[in-house]
Amino acid sequence: MYVNSFEATLKYILHCTCCSFGNILNCLTSLFNIMYSATLPSSRFQFVSWHRLEQCDVTGDQLTCPRVREGPSDEELLERVGHEVRVERGTRRSKEGEGQSWEERLQENWENCAELNLSYQDLGDPYQRENFIRILRRLIRVEKLQLVDNSLTDLSSVRLPRCRILNLHRNHLVCLRLLPKLPAVEHLCLSDNAVASLSGLGALGNSPLRSLNLSRNPVTFTPHYRAR
Repeated sequence: MYVNSFEATLKYILHCTCCSFGNILNCLTSLFNIMYSATLPSSRFQFVSWHRLEQCDVTGDQLTCPRVREGPSDEELLERVGHEVRVERGTRRSKEGEGQSWEERLQENWENCAELNLSYQDLGDPYQRENFIRILRRLIRVEKLQLVDNSLTDLSSVRLPRCRILNLHRNHLVCLRLLPKLPAVEHLCLSDNAVASLSGLGALGNSPLRSLNLSRNPVTFTPHYRAR
């Protein structure tokens, strides 16, 4: 159905050279709608994390920018889309308290990641943020971590004992007390957040901090804030 409609619309545009501009524009709009409304064969994989794919033995420490956010459950997907959609395994666990298998934890292998980019994860639902925090708590050996544009508001329950470089650009942090524990941090970027004061800065007093980027935060309007 998709191929026939696509071909028919395309042939009409190519062969009807005498069509008015309005008719051609309408045809192009129809073509666009056909292309983007159809369910592609790969659509069932849209919520699948890499470690839940069949015959995949890649571990988390072998990836630079993995997609880690959880997909919705079958019930939530049905409620959003309005009709049954077939998706491969990889949807969120629906049973309360159901844990990970040992094999899954081994394949994620977050404990051995030294450098990781978890930016732009689109954490729009609470369960996605909960899963994201779960992953951050396992990064006990990470030294360079990118968490750009994840709408993060509170990381105070996370400890990153070896992290030297942390990029939290464009999140929703309002206070330095909401940062993770960072005993080894040297470079910390908090640009484009909502930090309004330097309260909580003392928590970084024992770390070897060399640079702190607070540009485009409300605190930058405080007179002589750099001197503090």
